[in-house]
Order: sequence, then C-alpha cells, then structure tokens
Amino acid sequence: MIPVERKPIFLRPKQGRGYDCGTMRAVFKADGIETGDRYSVSEWWLEPNSKGPGAHSHDGNDELFLVIEGRPSILVDRTWHELPAGSFLMIPAGTFHDFANRTIAPAGLFNVFIPGGFERSMSSIVEWFRKERSGQPGS
Repeated sequence: MIPVERKPIFLRPKQGRGYDCGTMRAVFKADGIETGDRYSVSEWWLEPNSKGPGAHSHDGNDELFLVIEGRPSILVDRTWHELPAGSFLMIPAGTFHDFANRTIAPAGLFNVFIPGGFERSMSSIVEWFRKERSGQPGS
C-alpha cells in the first residue's frame, strides 16, 4: 500500500477521472491516489444494447457492484443475471464475470475494487477498446 494523507472527497454527479471505452465509460471517484491502494471506487456506464469489458477474473481482488441505473446483465461464473436498480453483487477474487446492457436504456454500476490499484490498468484498457473499435491489427 502507498502511504497517503487521506482527506475527504466530495464530487458532484459525473465528476471524477473518466475513461472512454466506446459504448462503456468508467468514472473513478477514489482510487490509489486517495486511498493508498486500499480500494478503488468507480462508476461504469453502459449505453443501450452494448457489451461490457468481456468475461474475465481478477486474482487477489474482490469486487462489489451496486446497480444504480437501468437493468444490466451480469455474468457470474457461467450464469447471466438480469439485475434491476438497487441490486447488489459481490464477486470474490478469481470468479469469472462480465457485464453488459441488453436493454434500450442506459445502465450504471457502482463498483468497489478491493484492494485498489485496478485503475492503473485503465489507460491500456482504453487503448484496447480504441483498437477494437477501429479494427486495428493487434487488437
């Protein structure tokens, strides 16, 4: 963990460090900079009828999700779940997961990643999505 002097954070709606992944957007509210890598807090927004990050797992990191808008589909292991706003999900480290928005309305997920540090990958994730959208080789 990075030692930091922790201070209160106050952000208005849509404020934070944003990352554009095409039809998906992440907004980090608090992460390693403010938490000493104890956790990271973000929102993930999916446009209607859009895919999420793709099925994956995180070794050593739990994730907490709270559906804040819409009705996203969330994959846990091999099962997709349609979750309405207000639904909560804890995904233990090493669990295969994904999320998508299969509806005609936007969907939003509040996320806590424990421990933090995931945000350091966001620049390469954004670049990967950019290459995927453009059809560039090596994507």
